[in-house]
Amino acid sequence: MTDYDYDLFTIGAGSGGVRASRLAAMYGARVGVAEEYRVGGTCVIRGCVPKKLFVYASEFGHAFDEARGFGWSAQNVSFNWRTLIQNKDDEIDRLNGVYIKNLKNAGADLFQTRAALKDAHTIHLADENRDVTADKILIATGGAPWIDTSIEGCDLGVTSNEAFHLDAFPKHVIIAGGGYIAVEFACIFSGLGAEVCLVYRGEDILRHFDTDISVRVHDEMKRHGVRVITKTVFDKIESLGGDMKRVHLSNGTHIDGDLVLWAVGRKPNTAGLGLETAGVALSENGAVIVDDYSKSSVDNIYAVGDVTDRVNLTPVAIREGAAFAETCFNDNPTQMDYRSIPKAVFSQPPVGSVGLSEAEARHRFKTVDIYKTNFRPLKHTLSGSDERMSMKLVVDGESDRVVGCHIVGPDAAEMIQCVAIAVKAGLTKADFDHTVALHPTSAEELVTLREKFRPNV
Repeated sequence: MTDYDYDLFTIGAGSGGVRASRLAAMYGARVGVAEEYRVGGTCVIRGCVPKKLFVYASEFGHAFDEARGFGWSAQNVSFNWRTLIQNKDDEIDRLNGVYIKNLKNAGADLFQTRAALKDAHTIHLADENRDVTADKILIATGGAPWIDTSIEGCDLGVTSNEAFHLDAFPKHVIIAGGGYIAVEFACIFSGLGAEVCLVYRGEDILRHFDTDISVRVHDEMKRHGVRVITKTVFDKIESLGGDMKRVHLSNGTHIDGDLVLWAVGRKPNTAGLGLETAGVALSENGAVIVDDYSKSSVDNIYAVGDVTDRVNLTPVAIREGAAFAETCFNDNPTQMDYRSIPKAVFSQPPVGSVGLSEAEARHRFKTVDIYKTNFRPLKHTLSGSDERMSMKLVVDGESDRVVGCHIVGPDAAEMIQCVAIAVKAGLTKADFDHTVALHPTSAEELVTLREKFRPNV
């Protein structure tokens, strides 16, 4: 026991902060947690979970059309935005309650207030107007959507936070960005019936993924009716009265719509936390600089999750939080392993990816073998859809180890979670080849690829 009020005080009750706090409490630590918004963090409250629910909703628009090929007739189909919002809110309320219950059951004290550091061991709780002290402090405040405030009229747009709570469904959506958040919302709004235009400064969307994925998703989005404008950015946004806005682009054109969505990235949420006062070093973009054990420049202050701007994914934050608790409260020094982390984009079609892209592999290894396929899934032989499925294996030519797998098509994310085990374990292409195929599935293609891809042959 220490002379402080708490052995650990966590600022931020998102996925990483909650996992770290629960484990520390279960290991016997006196734990306090402060959260100024709702317990669950970005992923549960205004990110992954509500987004995936929206994705499910948007897929029904295509499913009703595809059902005709299987003998179904869907008449007078309609969509009610308010019903979706209410049902989504009910589920988020339930999850918020679960997170609160889990923290309290573990023995942690929860303060639903904004908290900031006064020094390396003192935390001020704003709503209660009092201070508490802690031996160790964990910063787990996540990230926040970034808006280009240099653009005139930038405040006429909304971010992903507000997009989950729109009073009315928009008819024409204009989205700035080309990453996974921008692409996912473009597919969501398009699937629900809106006209969508995506504006991106780069040459192709999803630039952090394998090039074949970027090109494929770009083409499929256009086929589904999403207008994609690349090598262009917003110049100005102006109100046309009512809900209508006009977005002026750097290419000299303009687009009119009733919803403008900023999806140009996120920044670490460290403003106003008193980190500088406590002596915590921050990077240029405001991220907490940490070592391999998530320790900041101050010995007793740690940080996990998006606030560190390492790998900004919820499961990563959870693993970082667990590693922190093991290290500091279970006498088991543990580092996070960032190799071969699976990623997904819940676009239409969805994306699953793990390991190295082809370009990364060619930069790292002497020889690289590529195996890929593009085919029409069995379902679409009757659905009438032209959607195709793409799969790609990236193999180290010398060791035969599969170092990357990239899938675009139905159930891609579900498949990549399983394939990630094989990639993480270092299995070889021969191991894939020796695995019996499960027929009829799309995933069987992953173990039946035999011909190496040779460009221009």
